[in-house]
Amino acid sequence: MFSRNSINRFRQAAQGASKRFTSTQSEGLAKPTTYNMLMGASVATAVGSGIGLYYLEKNSAHANMEADGLHPPSYPFPQKKLFGTFDHASIRRGFQVFKEVCSACHSMDLVYWRNLVGVAYSEDEVRVMAEEFQYTDGPNDNGEMFERPGKLTDPIPRPYANEEAARAANAGALPPDLSLITKARHGGVDYIYALLTGYCDPPAGVEIREGLNYNPYFPGGSIAMAQNIFDGVVEYEDGTPNTASQITKDVVTFLNWAAEPELDDRKKIGAKAILLFSILTAISLWAKRNRWQTLKTRKIAFNPPTNWKKPNGPSSAKH
Repeated sequence: MFSRNSINRFRQAAQGASKRFTSTQSEGLAKPTTYNMLMGASVATAVGSGIGLYYLEKNSAHANMEADGLHPPSYPFPQKKLFGTFDHASIRRGFQVFKEVCSACHSMDLVYWRNLVGVAYSEDEVRVMAEEFQYTDGPNDNGEMFERPGKLTDPIPRPYANEEAARAANAGALPPDLSLITKARHGGVDYIYALLTGYCDPPAGVEIREGLNYNPYFPGGSIAMAQNIFDGVVEYEDGTPNTASQITKDVVTFLNWAAEPELDDRKKIGAKAILLFSILTAISLWAKRNRWQTLKTRKIAFNPPTNWKKPNGPSSAKH
């Protein structure tokens, strides 16, 4: 946005240029070409100044940046490209990271076991994983609740029974549900990746309350969640190097899929729609050029009769 001083300076410059042009025109020295060049330069200056001021305002460093958190950089996730899709091997590894690391505190209430079938695991693999957990079901014929192994139709189990239990186990902080976390945070996957890899020691003069951790990407800089991702914290079954950056990339990809499971299908449909409309556009242009060309190029000419004479005077009109 334009600041008040910038607008005033631009207005004074425009008035000065207008006066100089007026005096030059009055002396008979101005030409249309000079006027067009002056107006073009003025418009270009105004547009360039506006873009520059907008960029500086959007990316400026201000004193309250710590309260808002650092803006995350852009990371090259393949699903962010126009026709890019998810890396499903990365989704499988990311779910392993979530199950072994993140699920100790965070829930995924909107993701069911059946959602993993055909995406990262086979049906038999998902069925075995679901049966490792016990779910409360019922009532039975005696009106009593009972415990049973998990099924494909069950949601991913929650680490805590309720919100109060979650707060009690995390010093009053409530771990957010991760089902839609990449869509619920400004910056999406870039923010989540930067947050998980952005833990560091606080700079000089910054004090962090006991029980909190410093992370410049989190608003305020103080976050209750400690750093949980390190090199070797997970052993991948496919032999992928288990560096901290690779582990973070995989779990962020899984969280992105959980928030947008339709992304691959949406982009496939979009590509088909673009192809279809391109063909229809080509057919429309061909029809317009070939079917309507005779009407658009038709020439209407009037050829008066050779013996036609214009009447002369009022007496001819009476006849």
